Amino acid sequence: MVTQTASSVNTAGRTVNGKNGTARPSNGTRQQAKSPVPAAGGGASAGKGKSTKLTSRCILRTVTAFLASSKRNSSNAQQRAKQTNKRRRQRKMDELSGKLNPKLLENLRKKTKFSKDEIDALCRIYRKLISNSQYAAKTLATGSSSAAIVKPHATVEGVDRIVFRELLHSTFDIVTEEILMERIFCCWDRAHEGLPLRLDGWLTGLSIFLRGSLAERANFCFRVYDLNGDGFITKDEMFTLLRNCLIKQPQDEDPDEGVKDLVEIVLKKFDLDKDGKVSIEDFMGTIAVEPLLLQAFGQCLPSETATVSFFSTLQI
Repeated sequence: MVTQTASSVNTAGRTVNGKNGTARPSNGTRQQAKSPVPAAGGGASAGKGKSTKLTSRCILRTVTAFLASSKRNSSNAQQRAKQTNKRRRQRKMDELSGKLNPKLLENLRKKTKFSKDEIDALCRIYRKLISNSQYAAKTLATGSSSAAIVKPHATVEGVDRIVFRELLHSTFDIVTEEILMERIFCCWDRAHEGLPLRLDGWLTGLSIFLRGSLAERANFCFRVYDLNGDGFITKDEMFTLLRNCLIKQPQDEDPDEGVKDLVEIVLKKFDLDKDGKVSIEDFMGTIAVEPLLLQAFGQCLPSETATVSFFSTLQI
């Protein structure tokens, strides 16, 4: 008789528990219930849809943030532009009226060779010149045959060439040819060549004109004589500048021949590198040795007497 143990009997590879008869795998591991398998493609589709929604939300948030940032930046830019325009208009009004705030006054004192009192007096003259320029513009607009293309009562933003030339003639005793008058006006303010003189350009140009060093005045004269602004004084430019310096005699058959001879003499004096034209280096080198040749091609600076007389009328 075979005795069965109360614990278990191994039957066909399975162990039967002696207490409740439950079969279990012989390797000692329990079988776990498997989860139901989802329908083919259902889970993937749902995951893809969820991912698309998340991506769309992310893009929407990014676009919204970008638009909000652009709007803020645009608003800030507009505010800055308004403030800049306001400061520019105020500065323009101050310039036209000759008023100077302390910061601008100190800046001009450093840029020029004038004292604060002299700058204040020169600003008063500037205001008078502006008034004269405005009057001249109105007169031109109402009396000229071309008044149709001139804006009446237009604000002249600075000293124009007509008033400037009158100032050179009546105040500084500069009696010269029209071409030199025009060149002096154009070279006065290098930053705004040929435009009406604003307060800053008026004062810095006047500083060189009246109190400039020999080098500063020589540089100014050279720019005046360089008619086409190419950096050289050529024979043709010398001829144009000197042709009215000679007294023409009635018996002269060809007065221009005398001008040509004068050009050759002057060129020989100034052309240090012998290249047939006068550069700024040639001009400065010649003036350093012979300062009296500073205005060899025509008067474009005031006399010492005129300068002293001008400062005596500032009423400082």
